[in-house]
Amino acid sequence: MTRRQQQTALPDIPAGPRRRVWCKGHGCGRELTDETSRLRELGPECDPEPRHTARRFTIDQDAIPGL
Repeated sequence: MTRRQQQTALPDIPAGPRRRVWCKGHGCGRELTDETSRLRELGPECDPEPRHTARRFTIDQDAIPGL
């Protein structure tokens, strides 16, 4: 029976300041602070995809017939 090899743990990376990210949309060049903007590298004003918020809207609808 062979012995299992274990992976060595990665060394602890010291926590430091986050990398600064700038908006790449329409040449605005603003520094991005929220996580979604940082991941997309586009600010909310320059992002072509709509951003959904936690707000919910109540819309009056007719009941589905037969249910």
